[in-house]
Amino acid sequence: MSDNSKGDPDRRDFLIGSIAAAGASAALAINVDAASAQGTPASSARAAPAAREATMYAGDVIQGKKVIRALDVNDLEPGRKHLLYFEGVQMPTGQHWYVSVTVAKGAKPGKRGVLVSGVHGDEMSSVHTVQTVMNQLNPAEMSGTVTAVTDVSRPAMEGMQRRWPNSGRGADLVDMNREWPGNENGATAASRHAWLLFNRLLQPNADFAIDFHTGTTGFDVTAFNLGGMDVPEVKAMLDLYPVGQIFDNHVYPGVLHNAFLDVGIPAFTPEIGAARVLNLEMIKLFVEGTMNVLKHHGIVVGPMGRTGSDVRVFVGDSAFPIIAVQGGLVEHLVKLNDKVESGQKVAIQRNSFGEVVAEYTSSVAGEVTGQRSEAMAEPGNPLTFILFNKSPPGSESYPE
Repeated sequence: MSDNSKGDPDRRDFLIGSIAAAGASAALAINVDAASAQGTPASSARAAPAAREATMYAGDVIQGKKVIRALDVNDLEPGRKHLLYFEGVQMPTGQHWYVSVTVAKGAKPGKRGVLVSGVHGDEMSSVHTVQTVMNQLNPAEMSGTVTAVTDVSRPAMEGMQRRWPNSGRGADLVDMNREWPGNENGATAASRHAWLLFNRLLQPNADFAIDFHTGTTGFDVTAFNLGGMDVPEVKAMLDLYPVGQIFDNHVYPGVLHNAFLDVGIPAFTPEIGAARVLNLEMIKLFVEGTMNVLKHHGIVVGPMGRTGSDVRVFVGDSAFPIIAVQGGLVEHLVKLNDKVESGQKVAIQRNSFGEVVAEYTSSVAGEVTGQRSEAMAEPGNPLTFILFNKSPPGSESYPE
């Protein structure tokens, strides 16, 4: 291991910076509109729309479905569903990762919604939610278009793991939900894949967007929505879900819903329980809420289902993490959605002899929004997240 204690630039960082610089001039014209919109709320100033790029077919057919390299839903026949594959980034073999795309093109013109899942490869309830919504749509009775992508991070999904396995500089795992809107000349395949999807598939076909997720492997979460309620269009959509918690926070740069917001497209993130399983009861809530959103935008017609006004909703702007300081078995003393008070004991931990080696209390008053689902933990693992209201609110970094 080299000694970098004198503050010399790290070679890996230098390499990444060099690659980015090499492609900067080529990407400048493409990225100038998005860059100028950074930090501008969707409600106050909408970015100039991207130049219309016609649907580009690759000439290939996979399992009877045409392969595309770019999509403009205006080119598709109205009044029917279209099943396509989008040609993503190349693998080391030179073949491509293909992403599944379903487009419900209404018989009449209207708003364009984009539904995304599979940004993390272990989040199955999010995929099922989007599939269920699309199966309920009848394009002959719709006004507008709904485009669904259910397997964004294909290599991660093949292993049902959270991160994209990257082979660029040895074994590496990339969290694709820190990569958006991607980089055409990025140092990882995941970054380039994100650029292709965002610029040629997602952004050009969205008047609003919803990026569906679940908790990560080993961690269970409540049914909640994550988004900035300071954006009126986002708040209006969040209020249409009959779920019990809203995390009112924009969270990290690089997440997909923030990439949409940065170019003036209202977007947010539903979180649907635990990873690697199908929580059918939670899925029903998010299907109902998403159909409400489509009705709100006039894409489908019919009476609204249950909304946030029909359930007790707790809104918090921060999540307080409780982190393991010992190794051992974890016993939770509270459940998901439970209210907790500051100073309340929420978990204990035992060593291999059954002795209590740690007790964990909450430093805030709020509601339990996430818990470690695996029975053992080592120091540094998050055990519990408490949704609460921080004064003053601010962006935070949360351990995973």
